Amino acid sequence: MNPYILCFQEIDTTKLALVGGKGANLGELSRIEGIQIPQGFCVTTEAYQEIVGKNEEIQSLLDRLSLLKADDREGIGEISATIRELIEGIAIPQGIDHEVTRHLERLGENHAYAVRSSATAEDLPTASFAGQQDTYLNIFGKDAILQHISKCWASLFTDRAVTYRIQNGFEHRKVRLSVVIQRMVFPEAAGILFTADPLTSNRKVTSIDASFGLGEALVSGLVNADIYKVRDGRIVDKKISTKTLAISALPEGGTEQKRIEADQQNRQTLTDEQIVQLERLGRRIEAHFGCPQDIEWCQVSNTFAIVQSRPITTLYPLPDVPDEKNHVYMSFSHQQMMTDAMKPLGVSFFLLGLEKMPLIPIGGRLFMDLTHDLASPMRRRIGLMAVAQMDPLMKNPLKRLMQRKAFVQALARGKGFFRMGAGYFTWELPVQAIKAYRNNDATIVPTLMSRKEAALRDLQQRMANLSGDELFAFILEEAQKQLKEAVEDPRSMGVVYAGTYAANRVKKNMEKWLGEKGAVDSLSQSVANNVTAEMGLELLDVADVVRHYPAVMEYFQHANDETFFVDLARLEGGDAVSHSLQAYLAKYGMRCAGEIDITRPRWSEQPTTLIPTILNNIKNFAPGAHKALFEQGRLSAQQKEQDFLTRLEQLPGGKHKAQKAKKRISRLRNFVGYREYPKYFMMQYYWVIKQAMLKEAVKLVQKGVIRQKEDISYLTFEELREAVRTNRLDDSLITKRKEEYKVYEKLTPPRMMTSEGEILFVEYDTTGVPKDALVGIPASSGIIEGRARVILRMEDADIEEGDILVTAFTDPSWTLVFLSVKGLVTEVGGTMTHGAVVAREYNLPAVVGVENATRLIKDGQRIQLNGTKGYVEILQDDPMPVRP
Repeated sequence: MNPYILCFQEIDTTKLALVGGKGANLGELSRIEGIQIPQGFCVTTEAYQEIVGKNEEIQSLLDRLSLLKADDREGIGEISATIRELIEGIAIPQGIDHEVTRHLERLGENHAYAVRSSATAEDLPTASFAGQQDTYLNIFGKDAILQHISKCWASLFTDRAVTYRIQNGFEHRKVRLSVVIQRMVFPEAAGILFTADPLTSNRKVTSIDASFGLGEALVSGLVNADIYKVRDGRIVDKKISTKTLAISALPEGGTEQKRIEADQQNRQTLTDEQIVQLERLGRRIEAHFGCPQDIEWCQVSNTFAIVQSRPITTLYPLPDVPDEKNHVYMSFSHQQMMTDAMKPLGVSFFLLGLEKMPLIPIGGRLFMDLTHDLASPMRRRIGLMAVAQMDPLMKNPLKRLMQRKAFVQALARGKGFFRMGAGYFTWELPVQAIKAYRNNDATIVPTLMSRKEAALRDLQQRMANLSGDELFAFILEEAQKQLKEAVEDPRSMGVVYAGTYAANRVKKNMEKWLGEKGAVDSLSQSVANNVTAEMGLELLDVADVVRHYPAVMEYFQHANDETFFVDLARLEGGDAVSHSLQAYLAKYGMRCAGEIDITRPRWSEQPTTLIPTILNNIKNFAPGAHKALFEQGRLSAQQKEQDFLTRLEQLPGGKHKAQKAKKRISRLRNFVGYREYPKYFMMQYYWVIKQAMLKEAVKLVQKGVIRQKEDISYLTFEELREAVRTNRLDDSLITKRKEEYKVYEKLTPPRMMTSEGEILFVEYDTTGVPKDALVGIPASSGIIEGRARVILRMEDADIEEGDILVTAFTDPSWTLVFLSVKGLVTEVGGTMTHGAVVAREYNLPAVVGVENATRLIKDGQRIQLNGTKGYVEILQDDPMPVRP
């Protein structure tokens, strides 16, 4: 095999390192029966390495380039330009020159050629790198082709290519470039075919973009293409665009733009027969590669030539469907305020206690399979009502999906989840909810909490001396049994539903009788037994201890998790701070961001996570703020209640209305705080189990079964148990799972999708919303203006008075930050998610479910948040100063 040249027929995906992604895919295309590709060959990465790898000056520049970050545009531009100039200035060695010449003679020296870059980190299943390197069309003559080979090599170091590699974690030295030399095709039409609809992600719908002339006009955005949608050989949609320009090849080489005659501008580019023919070719290519493809095609004299095919890397993965029927999946991760990817141990452990729920992992996230409920006309109404409560933005899109008769008829049938006697919906649940609501016994909540804490202590004692397979058997049998009893306990969940029902009734009554839309928000302040709200307030007490000791505050600027409490012991005031913080962690240390994933580091494991919030509390609050804020909220709620009751008494039938409202407000304040406790208890349970599993992980490290204890995160619970039992594990499994997790991390999970891959997009109610405002769900009433602080990790929060927090999602761990901000904007959430509930208790205006808020709002911009109507306005484009 020649080290410098490979013909397409010699290439398959095993030659990726030699010919790059584009070259490897062309080699595979040449092997598919019935698929035509223009003839050609690849100048391999060995030739590139001959030029670049042996040049000391280029290697030195690569060392400098590897130190830069993606935002250093000036540095990237300067070094990249120098590397490009050096590469283009190096004469191509005689051996490479000779081989290129020989292959050109075989294909025909007088023909025009396309010279195209093909990087080893390009057109891959997980990263397309599309358009990052250069392509040159209609090149004539050996000398010009050799010159453009050098240009292609140099294009590996365009500013955009370098920045893209930095952003995606690819090392510059490890990416090499092959060059594809291909006979030019002079098409009547060209375009792109996606075997999955790029707008909806539906894998059953082919989308074809088509325009006259070379495809460069379409790719470069010079023209609006025709768009055809095809499903199973049937054209389901057409959009015929006005096409004013085409790019054509010049006889002497190069290309030119030509204006299309007026009478041809609105002509359909492809005939219906050609559209269907092209779809069939696309499906054949997709079947060969085994995944959806982005295909570049050319049409000449009613024949299609394929010039490229690459995987579509933007699609969210699909689960293995157990049948041939349609399914509908709703993101459970959105409901849990955890849209980050979960690791295998986190997913499998979470599912252990939830067998009754129709949950499946997709792309490292959890989804609910709603299919069986939606397939039943009777249960469909219940399912739609449940979706409206869990994610209001998906209610109308799901309703429209249910209006597609063919889709609904093909839904899988089975026992649903949203029915009494199934899942967690036992008949005992409404009985206990009604009982709690009627009795309105304020002592029931602390009684329930005491019982659960006693059960947890019992669990700890019983696990204390267990290890090995005996420990895992106990977790599966006894511990899971206790967790299920705690989570499914009808008496406990009855109280949650009683509080939710009371809140809904008060909301509707106050809106109807008094026109008050934010009544529940005002009345929910400083309620009893809300462990999440108390968690934020109690950290103020820790801040009150820390503020007295400058040495501790100085240490907090560079604190280390591994030696944190040892270091504190050496400082003046360190013992007092350590005692206060350890008492806090004993109560709340099992919490963290993304806490439903048991593999996530808890605050007890990384206490420095709390430092920014403690310092913010010192900066933004006076000593004794905990009690002052709670009492302020309690008095405000009390005054608001009295105001409502007084106003109600003035209405017709006012005395009766006031009595009814008073009872409901009492139930609201007695029960609504308890909604946060079940998850708090669940996390206490998680922490006990995690510590036990980590002890086993340490033993596995000592025995050489795994390299580090954190590796168990990439095993399922059963795989970990087996590794502990046998002291054996295939190390490649950990490596594979880590690579998969890296891919999942970059994905954005949809709120709802079908088994065909179609994504249902959110729909907002824009009634009364100002133009250009960002719309979401009103979660906590009030209007506030302030500086936006776009913060993606709690530990990065540096908050000043009047700031508005803008983030992707908030689980209970973010409560610590809520005290220091004046408003909240999230991309994910609903009116009853944790962030919304605590925002109301803190009297914090909040809008949740604002799609892409962290990208559309810039850190430091002045914004106005309307938590009553549910929108955000950007008042000042230029960011206000943000303290470094």
